[in-house]
Amino acid sequence: MDDSGNSPAIGQLARPRGRPKVSSDEDKRTHIVEAARKVFVEHGYAGTTTALVARRCNISKQTLYKLFTSKEELFAAIVVAHRRMMLDLPRPEEEDLPIADALHQIFMIDIEEAEDEERAAFIHLVMREAGQFPELRDVLHEEGMIRSRQMLAQWLAEQEARGKLTIADHESGARMLMDMIFAGMGPPEGQAQAWPDRNARKNHLERCISIFARGVAAC
Repeated sequence: MDDSGNSPAIGQLARPRGRPKVSSDEDKRTHIVEAARKVFVEHGYAGTTTALVARRCNISKQTLYKLFTSKEELFAAIVVAHRRMMLDLPRPEEEDLPIADALHQIFMIDIEEAEDEERAAFIHLVMREAGQFPELRDVLHEEGMIRSRQMLAQWLAEQEARGKLTIADHESGARMLMDMIFAGMGPPEGQAQAWPDRNARKNHLERCISIFARGVAAC
């Protein structure tokens, strides 16, 4: 009964009690990887420490080391998690687009500006750090740029098997495409100096794709 002498309504349930829900290790890993990516972009590989990442994530270093045993392992997780920032692969099996249109989607030419800036910054970081830190080369080879190029080469091979293009060397073709597109996305002089606006850069990237598509068009 309540203070007025009335009984509680039938079916009215008491508020459940118990410990607050604790996030899973996988949730924590996802949060740390996203926050750490921004730290690496801001400070570079050499300037990023596990202590800095822990502070950014509002966690202890002990918690960080429980999930990632080293800075190298953390960077590897970032590369894996954000591989699709570079190429939207694999493609749906039922997709049947002209080569230029498919490449437009694979390289995400129409990506939103905020996502585009994050992607360009991450690509620039990866390209810069790969030559400076030998310990990262295996990570980038297995999970990053090289793995992405292998996936693109496989896609080109599949398109040739379907009679949609002709190319003598799929690996070389994938390298050519990625060199052209990523150089335009993350020019060494910076976006502001390279392109007056996003449309200018988009037009350049579309020309790169168009030239490649015409060059490999099936006869």
